[in-house]
Amino acid sequence: MLPAGAWHLPPVPSCRPSPGTGEICGQSLRDHSVGEDPRAARTGQRQNRGMRTRLGCLSHKSDSYNDFTAILPDKPNRALKRLSTEEASRWADSFDVLLSHKYGLAAFRAFLKTEFSEENLEFWLACEDFKKTRSAAKLASKAQRIFEEFIDVQAPREVNIDFQTRELTRRNMQEPSLSCFDQAQGKVHSLMEKDSYPRFLRSKIYTDLLSQTQRRLS
Repeated sequence: MLPAGAWHLPPVPSCRPSPGTGEICGQSLRDHSVGEDPRAARTGQRQNRGMRTRLGCLSHKSDSYNDFTAILPDKPNRALKRLSTEEASRWADSFDVLLSHKYGLAAFRAFLKTEFSEENLEFWLACEDFKKTRSAAKLASKAQRIFEEFIDVQAPREVNIDFQTRELTRRNMQEPSLSCFDQAQGKVHSLMEKDSYPRFLRSKIYTDLLSQTQRRLS
């Protein structure tokens, strides 16, 4: 018997896992994650989905002429009729010559897809389009979309830029202007020019394309 004046505590319910349910005191075990950050969990799920997608694509990586013709802006046969060996050869003159040519751009994009680095070109193109914005009302929203998609940490298509450039671009978002992505775009352009472009010129996509145009003329 409890002494007079002592507190009487109600019985504590049993919190053993319910058989076959995985629940504790009516709550799922999943609700008892210790110290889990919901945002980190969502980020991890996106990364896992992205990794599964990339791993699934590895078996299909081919770096071939067919990869190029599959994404041509025109039908492949029509495109080849319009593309001369001289034009295709000129893509090796400089990286900017390649980017300025419709079919050169398509071929380079196909090559980057085989290397899983097409986000660099997509960011560069997004910046080129952004600099053509004439509506002040649309400028801020377009800048924010580009930043969230390509620049921000753990962005869906995050490009490889240094910390200082990322932070400078972040500060530029406070007052967006047509030049707010210039430094980041320049870094990505330089990376593609020094790294991806030389490999593209040695790739089967490019060499097979040259062979196709030469055979058509012979």
